[in-house]
Amino acid sequence: MTTTDTTSGTSRNALTPETIAFYREAMQALENAGVPFLVGGAYAFARYTGIVRYTKDFDIFVYPRDFERALDTFIRKGWQTERSFPHWLGKTFRGEDFVDVIFSSGNGVARVDDLWFEHAVEGKVLDYPVRLIPAEEMIWSKSFIMERERFDGADVAHLLRCCAAKLDWERLLRRFSVNGGWRVLFAHLILFGYIYPGDAERIPKDVLDRLADRLREGAPDSEDDPLLCRGTILSRSQYLIDVYRWGYHDARLRPVGNMSVEEIEQWTVAAEEDGDVTQYQALEEE
Repeated sequence: MTTTDTTSGTSRNALTPETIAFYREAMQALENAGVPFLVGGAYAFARYTGIVRYTKDFDIFVYPRDFERALDTFIRKGWQTERSFPHWLGKTFRGEDFVDVIFSSGNGVARVDDLWFEHAVEGKVLDYPVRLIPAEEMIWSKSFIMERERFDGADVAHLLRCCAAKLDWERLLRRFSVNGGWRVLFAHLILFGYIYPGDAERIPKDVLDRLADRLREGAPDSEDDPLLCRGTILSRSQYLIDVYRWGYHDARLRPVGNMSVEEIEQWTVAAEEDGDVTQYQALEEE
């Protein structure tokens, strides 16, 4: 299979030789240690959309079971590491450069499993042969990011525009079938037709019909909990008032979601820079 290097153009030109060497060495270290990994972030996005952009980090995805092993691999290299958010993200540093080690999304929804690896796409990053996260899983994880300061809906639309004809729609539908996620997918597909009215037919009619039928049926999901709030899955700060003051149940919490109380608290504290969280933490104390 012919592989494509996704680091041509301005993205690669924005990196120093030291940064490039660090990223390549990190990938080589994991390979030598036998730690399976995929490359995501801007590099995978460039492969699927042709949109090249420089970001300050390098995203490596691993199995949850390999998270500690990946960080230990970097420790043996003499690099600083941190478990930034143990429920989904760690980092390794060399100087001012760093690599993100990811095994889930911050909201606990998009955890790395066998399907990420089974459907990974071969490519080259910084002239290094790698496997990239699948477009379907990238859409899945990005679709739930709706913060005040970050909304990945445009990325989802661009991925759909460029990849719709090749997507495994059945797998994508299954990804969104848990905890009412099909509504999020449906919303993005409706928005796609608004964003690209001339390309709306790229979304298979059968997919839209199935989601519309489900909406019409009004079938309950998540045990029909009348006080469930899934807003906290979409934003870690904007729906805290719903939980703290209005008595809603946080859908991120087990057994509905995949997060513990302690993980949610750490994730919330880290969002204080958004300006909203401190206000809602005060509400919690009332």
